[in-house]
Amino acid sequence: MDRFVNPYRPGAGTPPPALIGRDDLIEGFEFALRRALDRRPGKSCMTVGLRGVGKTVLLNRFVVIAAELGMRVGFLEVPESSSFRGLLSIRLRKILLELQSRPVRDAVSRLITRALSVLRSFTLQLPDGTSLSLGVEPLPGYADSGELSEDLTDVMVAVGEAASACETGLVLAVDEVQYLSETELAAVVAAIHRTTQLSLPIVLVGAGLPQLPRLVGEAKSYSERLFEFPVVDSLVASDAAEAIVRPARDKGVEFETAAIDLIVEESRGYPYFLQEWGSHVWNGSPASPISGGDVRSVRAGVIAALDNNFFRVRLDRLTPKESEYLRAMAELGPGPHRSGDIAAQLGVKSESVAPRRANLISKGMIYSPAHGDTAFTVPLFDDFLRRSMPES
Repeated sequence: MDRFVNPYRPGAGTPPPALIGRDDLIEGFEFALRRALDRRPGKSCMTVGLRGVGKTVLLNRFVVIAAELGMRVGFLEVPESSSFRGLLSIRLRKILLELQSRPVRDAVSRLITRALSVLRSFTLQLPDGTSLSLGVEPLPGYADSGELSEDLTDVMVAVGEAASACETGLVLAVDEVQYLSETELAAVVAAIHRTTQLSLPIVLVGAGLPQLPRLVGEAKSYSERLFEFPVVDSLVASDAAEAIVRPARDKGVEFETAAIDLIVEESRGYPYFLQEWGSHVWNGSPASPISGGDVRSVRAGVIAALDNNFFRVRLDRLTPKESEYLRAMAELGPGPHRSGDIAAQLGVKSESVAPRRANLISKGMIYSPAHGDTAFTVPLFDDFLRRSMPES
């Protein structure tokens, strides 16, 4: 079939042709935004899930909804090694300058200028030694204490007051939240806590790996009252089938039932895998309807693409010892596994591999679903490890 009109879109955060199975989350988020705009903000939202389940896609959809409602959006992806403070400052600067460019009453203009001055105090000396040009003087006594939690709260309150005066709101969308340091995460939670207390129209929406609720709870004990943590998982079989069938049907192409069942089974319903399978099957099928034989004929190509483009890039970031630890996990199956069982598989004591486990958690490769348990953050990673590392 014509590759040019292939509707499937495997990629990192790339929106699928049909966003299936997430309606409740989308509707709930829009409701929360409308309440925030009405100066009745409730709980902010942190979606959690494994790699490849569509957390970033959902986060981007939330951003679109916020923009359609007239809210200002600051989107940032937390890198493993960079300044969250600097990235956040850049986003807030842009938002405030946009508000400043609009014709507003003098009283509103003063609140925007004040917010810029507070942000200027916050950015006088960023961790990398740079500072932002804001065209205002810093406001002494605000956001200049050197205590990140206090200073970020000053900034977010000032920005929230400016947004409220402009009859709009702010959505702070943060991807890969688990990479925030404990200090940064605690500061974000404290700032959102204060803006919520003041009924300011600010909503934080984040996305992260399954360890995120624990990290947020450890950062601030009251976090469970500030955030919802909806789990984004693989799609149920009917939704997974719909995610495959609908885009093709829109192009006049049908699937035989056997073909749909095979794709759902092979992908386990994970959205990224569905897109990869759909793309390869489309390109490899001669005509509609697509048959089970068409699906089986591209299986080797799909596995190779997933290995090279999804799995291996994660394995290549690890040390040999860390890879060895994961290979031992894979030998035990998909998991989760007790830490002692993994150590036993390696032939060592648990204490001796604890640093490796901690490093793998910090790199986002594994997480602890319960005390003493360890699981992969990447679905089907155990299968990949057994293919790529035949012997432990």
